[in-house]
Amino acid sequence: MRWCYWSDRKTHQDRDKPDSIIDLIPASRRGLLMTVTTKRFTFEEYLAYDDGTDTRYELVDGELIAMAVSSGLHGEIMHFLEQGFEAEIQRPALGWIARKAVISLRSPRSGRWDTARIPDVVVIPPEQWKALRVREAVIELNDPAPLLVVEVVSESTKTVDYRAKRVEYNGRDIPEYWIVDPLDQKVTVCTLVEGLYDVAEFTGADPIHSPTFSELALTAHQVLTAGE
Repeated sequence: MRWCYWSDRKTHQDRDKPDSIIDLIPASRRGLLMTVTTKRFTFEEYLAYDDGTDTRYELVDGELIAMAVSSGLHGEIMHFLEQGFEAEIQRPALGWIARKAVISLRSPRSGRWDTARIPDVVVIPPEQWKALRVREAVIELNDPAPLLVVEVVSESTKTVDYRAKRVEYNGRDIPEYWIVDPLDQKVTVCTLVEGLYDVAEFTGADPIHSPTFSELALTAHQVLTAGE
């Protein structure tokens, strides 16, 4: 395990929001993460939007951002963590729920336009999941924050996962945010401490330390290879 000497508490003053989320993505990668249209959508329009395809979208400052088709490993990591979290939940009978890529999370980004993310994995209390089952599966700004969220990094999302989403999830006071990065072969765990994220990185055979799942017995290698 490598504890980093940087955290949000050191960079809090430098969080200048770019004019657009696309500004965070290097030009060489922008073809992979496409802004579908320049039309701005309200959150209600976003929920009702249907282009007749199976494409899934996030809403970022009112713009529809198509979620790129993930690799097989990306999906396997999501599935592995969903199952792993569910196993930990069952063991001490915590009663929480882990779900992959089905829960939308409204973001407190500043500005007049709405933002809504769809994290790769979300852990929430059972009563919150019961409420989401009978309505749009959206965690609103005034709803309790998830207990833990995970994003699996791909080439097209790397900058957004490390920068924009870390700021947004911190703003939602999400206690724990995992950035699983198969590209750089590391798992970054952001833990909320006094309102800001402290960060630890895990690689190789390092056991991952999770405040949410204190008895978790997974190494970075196991997560990055989906248990292989």
